[in-house]
Amino acid sequence: MSTPCDALKDALYEQLTRLTSAMSHPKRLLTLDLLAQGPRTVEVLAREIGMSVASTSQHLRALKQARLVESEKSGLYVTYRLADEYVYRLLDALRDVGDSRLAEIEQIVRQARAGRAFEPMTRQEAMQCLRKRESVLVDVRPKEEYDAGHIPSAISIPLAELDQRLEELPKEKLIVVYCRGTYCFLALQAVELLRQKGFRARHLEEGVRDFSASGVKLETG
Repeated sequence: MSTPCDALKDALYEQLTRLTSAMSHPKRLLTLDLLAQGPRTVEVLAREIGMSVASTSQHLRALKQARLVESEKSGLYVTYRLADEYVYRLLDALRDVGDSRLAEIEQIVRQARAGRAFEPMTRQEAMQCLRKRESVLVDVRPKEEYDAGHIPSAISIPLAELDQRLEELPKEKLIVVYCRGTYCFLALQAVELLRQKGFRARHLEEGVRDFSASGVKLETG
């Protein structure tokens, strides 16, 4: 026999399904992951997730209705951002569960690394090299992500510009590159290019938000 408490319990879990329903599309999860790096307009998000502006707007509306993102209009453009730090923690927890429970994720990551025998650097190794001035830290994410928050002392060279800006990098030092984290392969591509051009290069498997979560104060601009 149902009781008033049972009805309240059902109502509570129904509210939680608003979150899971809003996140039940791979493009929406990708959108949240991109917004975790920094605010973006609908047009920029559409280009980066590979969808039309109309379809991207529909996904963003679903995320906003679940209060996972917030928006701000300036002139003709609408900029979206994560609603708060709890949304990022939810994404992080989802990745952790996926890594521990889904063997398919490990297989996909391994496939992305196939043929690339690159050993990632730990955060501690990178910081030690930087303190000794033995390396240069390069952020290969898009410039707007770098401006929104980057590891101190990192320079911005987006992957799309790397081949044309190699002269900015010293060949006598180790080049340490990073991107968005484990599910982002920009850093792997950057290391591959740098090594082909005669540089010593390694990548950080952790991303900007991992550094921030560990207590490193990010720089902006």
